[in-house]
Formats: sequence, structure tokens, C-alpha cells
Amino acid sequence: MTLKISITLNSERQPALSNNADINALNPKELMLYAAAKCDMLTILGILRENAVLLTEFELSVEGRLSTPTVVAESRFLHFNIIYNARCPKLKDQAIVSRAITLAHDKYCGLVQMYRQIAPVMREISVVTTEE
Repeated sequence: MTLKISITLNSERQPALSNNADINALNPKELMLYAAAKCDMLTILGILRENAVLLTEFELSVEGRLSTPTVVAESRFLHFNIIYNARCPKLKDQAIVSRAITLAHDKYCGLVQMYRQIAPVMREISVVTTEE
């Protein structure tokens, strides 16, 4: 079974669960995925703030493959996949955004580092520009 949590930037430019989902409805395994997504997104936003880059849209999803067909207490994560979808207003910002995502994923997000001790962590990165 694969669990997936997605977060986006809300109107206050803060991470929030997608589709107005309620954090109180998440099970403990989903909360783990949410924690990794929020930590990773906050780390990326901090790096971008230092580089004076704003995103027009940002969605970060964390998927976790479980060892059991349903969520039970004995379920373990076999691997994680983090999917980054970012939109920036300027073409020149694409490289900065991509680098910020890579730095957060590979080095600065402590939860992603910790999850690597549990199971392999893969990533997919998509950075597009809205500039015409």
C-alpha cells in the first residue's frame, strides 16, 4: 500500500495540506509523511528567501510504500518518494529553485536525512516558469 500526502503554499505563503484536508484526520503514518513534507518545504522556502526568489506555486508530495496491504501497527515504510512541483515567475529563477530543492533534499532537511535511515528516499523535481 502506498500513502501520499501533498502540501501547497496557502494564501499566506505557508505550507498547508492540499484540498483543505484536516490534519486531525491523518493517521500516524500519514503524519510522518506530512512532517517530512512540511520540514522539506520550509527548508526550501528559507533557502529561496535568502536568494530573494518567490514561487508563484509550490506543491510538495511525499509518498511512502508500506510493507502491508493496509495500514496496521506493524506496517513499515519500504521506500519514500518526494515529488516537487514548483512554478517561478522568471526563467532565470529556475536554476535557483532547482538548486534550493536539491540542497534541502540532499543536505539541509533533517527529516529527509532521518528518513534515509528508515528506507530509500527518491525524488522527482519539476520546476517551470510562468514567464512568457
